Amino acid sequence: MDNSFILSCESTVDLPYSYVNGRGIPVLFYSYYVDDVEYEDDMLRDPEALPRFYKFIEDGKMPRTSQLNVYKYEQFFDEQLQKGDLLHINFGSGMTPSVQNAFLAAETMREKYPDRKIIVIDSYCSSSGYGLLVDYAADMRDRGCSMEEVADWVTAHAKKVHHQFYSTRLDYYRRSGRMSGPTAMIATVLNICPIMRLDDGGRIIAYGKVRGIGKAIQTTLDTMEQHAEGGREYSGKCFVCHSNCIKTAEMTRDAVKERFPNISGDIRICDIGTIIASHCGPGTVAVFFMGDERLPQK
Repeated sequence: MDNSFILSCESTVDLPYSYVNGRGIPVLFYSYYVDDVEYEDDMLRDPEALPRFYKFIEDGKMPRTSQLNVYKYEQFFDEQLQKGDLLHINFGSGMTPSVQNAFLAAETMREKYPDRKIIVIDSYCSSSGYGLLVDYAADMRDRGCSMEEVADWVTAHAKKVHHQFYSTRLDYYRRSGRMSGPTAMIATVLNICPIMRLDDGGRIIAYGKVRGIGKAIQTTLDTMEQHAEGGREYSGKCFVCHSNCIKTAEMTRDAVKERFPNISGDIRICDIGTIIASHCGPGTVAVFFMGDERLPQK
């Protein structure tokens, strides 16, 4: 491993902490709140953390999240810069304005540590798509690439990480106000699954709907074939993540493996963390892969 610089990220990469920590990537943690009690975005360090989160939802409680403030970034960056130069890949600005606070904190740290380099990059990614981008960056670091080389690659490829996902449960969308009650009720009766993606700015776009999980998986794979590098011959990495619906995620993974047999390594299945799940609720499955430039909102 090349230790000439530090690569860091935030807990919304939605990869297990054991994996990220094992790759030598420091993490800045988000939190969510229920009844004004703060709970850290755990990244599976505590096996009870996710069950507790979904129990809150079952009990009708709505978790809320907030951005990371400048002070938290300054504390985190200060700790890392004491050890070396820092490349921090930020949770996408399409999901949170936190990156602006990261930029401000980085300016303060440049004044405090004039002999250190710090680069902050907006990932324009979310969840395990953000994790996929960071994972590729860690591969480059481990091959001995310089911090500038890794930063240039991440900047050039951030919007080429595709986030293709669907939801099998609409009750949470109704409760959170993202969908009206009658619409959610009709969609549930008809077994409708919204089909979504991230646009070039990292914002969620709902662009279609299908009936049934099987059709949702097929549509996801068709879209992946259309946009992945090499189409069916795609040989890059692929991650799948889910919010409390592992069986559906496994069905999706198996279908991806069959359609794209040249994928590099195993298709990693990850849990959507508490921050992203606070907004999507249970029943969401997402597939992440490298492809062409993501499209803007239409």
